[in-house]
Amino acid sequence: MTRLVLLSGWGIDQRIWQPIQPYWPDNVNAVTVDWPGYGKAPALPANASIDELATVMAGRLPSDSVWVGWSLGGLLATALLDYFPAPRGLVLLGAGTRFCVPGSALAAELDDFRAVFARRPDAAWRHFLRWQAQGEPAPQQAYTQLRDLLGKTPGADHATLATGLHWLATLDNRQRLKVPPCPVVHLAGEHDPLISRTTRQEALPIARCGHCPMLSQPARLASLLAAQAAMLSAEEIV
Repeated sequence: MTRLVLLSGWGIDQRIWQPIQPYWPDNVNAVTVDWPGYGKAPALPANASIDELATVMAGRLPSDSVWVGWSLGGLLATALLDYFPAPRGLVLLGAGTRFCVPGSALAAELDDFRAVFARRPDAAWRHFLRWQAQGEPAPQQAYTQLRDLLGKTPGADHATLATGLHWLATLDNRQRLKVPPCPVVHLAGEHDPLISRTTRQEALPIARCGHCPMLSQPARLASLLAAQAAMLSAEEIV
């Protein structure tokens, strides 16, 4: 049995994984885990550190599983490799070594977004959902799916969301991923608007989707994650 732990990204809880649940092979046990402050998980203090995150997440990320981190969830899962026994493997979905390079166009967009969030956090969150949907074959349909899954307001308080934006802007996992403690695979939608061109080029591509393949390509994503996790588990055992 291949075990997966699925970790979501900024502003989005474990409900994002619901569309792929019907497509898991019988030999896969996929568990979703919320970050602190999302769903029913208690929130961290404002401006929490990665050390504080690790303290709360202890025991939630078992080493006998493959961790699948999507977007910010991938950055955080990578950072937590410093704190816990290494998993069988790590799959980074729509995530690279860092969210954006300082001085890049994406970094400027993130700076602008954080300024808007400080004034109108709920409106900024809704804009972010639209931003994520832009790379999908039917962006409006993807946005509607997100709204249907998540509702009209964020599933986390504003302090939790602000901390997440800080991590998006500052987390840099280049050194961690130079010699990782477990096998690592990068997957990315071929039209993902939230990762750099370099990250897309270095990742295994998922055709006909953007940042949200669980919405536009759920069957393909489930099959791909199951296959990669099986290979990572076998590699770790060898």
